[in-house]
Parts: sequence; C-alpha cells; structure tokens
Amino acid sequence: MSYFQNIWTRRSLILIFAINDLKIRYRNSVLGFFWTVLEPLLMFSVLYVVFTQLFKNDIPDYGLYLLLGLVMWGMFSRATSMGTGSIIGKGGIVTKIYFPRAILPISACITAFLMMAFEFTVFFAFIIGLQFVPPITILFLPVLLVLEFVLVLAIALPLSVINVYYRDVQYIWGVVVHAGFFITPIFYLADIWPENIRQILFLNPMAQLINMAHNVALYNTLPTIEDMTYTIVVIFILLTIGYVVFRKYEGDLAQEL
Repeated sequence: MSYFQNIWTRRSLILIFAINDLKIRYRNSVLGFFWTVLEPLLMFSVLYVVFTQLFKNDIPDYGLYLLLGLVMWGMFSRATSMGTGSIIGKGGIVTKIYFPRAILPISACITAFLMMAFEFTVFFAFIIGLQFVPPITILFLPVLLVLEFVLVLAIALPLSVINVYYRDVQYIWGVVVHAGFFITPIFYLADIWPENIRQILFLNPMAQLINMAHNVALYNTLPTIEDMTYTIVVIFILLTIGYVVFRKYEGDLAQEL
C-alpha cells in the first residue's frame, strides 16, 4: 500500500482529529464557537475605523474588501501555526500508536479550513446587510480557497516535523506570519507600492490568492492565466518540497518526542 493510500484509508481518523481540535480549541469558553466569527470581527472593526476615519482610502466596497482579506489571512495564519505544532501537540499519541504522521498536519489544516467556513457566514451576512450584489465571478472563489488549503498544507507539512527537532521554528514562524500580514494586500491595495516592490510582493502566492479573491468576489474580474499558472505552479512546488522534507524526517519523530 502506498503512503497516500495509507493516509486515504485513515480519512475518518483525520476528520476525527480535525473536529476534536475544533472542540478543544473552544472548550471551557463561554462563547464557544462564536469566537470563530468574533475574532475576525474584532480585527475588522479596528482596521475599518482606522482606514475609513483616520486614513481615508478610496477602495470600493472597503468593508467587504477588508473582511474577505482578514478571513483568508486568518485561515493561512491558523492553519500554518496549528500545523507547525500539530505533532508536538499530540506527542503522546505519536510515541504509542503508529499511523502516518502526515495525518496530524492535515487534520490541523482541515480544522482551520472549517473555522474559515464559519467566518464566511459573516462575510456573506455582510454582503446581504450591505445590499451588495456579488458579480458572477464570485463563483470562482471556491477554487481559490482550495488552492489556499493546498498552500497551507504545503507549509504545515515541513514545519511540523522541523519543529520537533528545533522548537524555535514555531516562534520564528509566528514572526513571519505577523510580518506577512502587513506586506500582503489585506487592508490596502497593492497599488500603493512602487512597481518593482509590488512585483516582489506578488512572488508570495498568498498575496496572489488574496488579490485574486478580492477581484473575483467584488470587482467582477477573473484572474489572468499568467497569475493562476504562477500561483498553481508555486503552490505545488512548495507541496512537493514539503512532502519530501516531511518524509525524510518522519521516521525518527517518536524518538525525538
């Protein structure tokens, strides 16, 4: 049986881990799952006031623009951070029971994806509340969300095993995520950057995905073939590298934990 078949036969275990992680995240919390939508709303409220009252901008439908960016970045941040700590967090199981270790970062990414799905209910509630009529191109948005899932998995796989050997990785990645928030067009248009800097920023596939999501969901603009091709190629290169790194270090995880 191949490694991928081994993982597929344990898909129910992946789902169990993902749902349990979601439950544990909000256990003993008064608001429970409501925090899933409250967290991006609080950030949205602060940034919306800042960038509509203190720093004027002329971004059309700015509230929806900002909320969509926050929801997608929240998925990226949570999935990669949870994925990084997924093996260490279940060290007791890893040392006692054999199963493909890739199940752990996969389930962490699924947990983050489920949380994003809850957050999208808020986004669509805003669409209704603001009486915004989404363009037909919004039907392309799920494709971008699937690509984002593959991207976070490509990052979570290698980070999850490297973090077992070098515990500083989780802290370094936290800094990278915080920095990435400000250099990704989440609450501003990429046009504010000079052309040469903008080209560098869009080497980041997450910046590409959020920019394309804004365009398809709000501005009736489909991604160009060049942008989609670049994003897909980069994501699958990262996934290949991540898989190779994961497989290389997977065998000695139980001894290191």
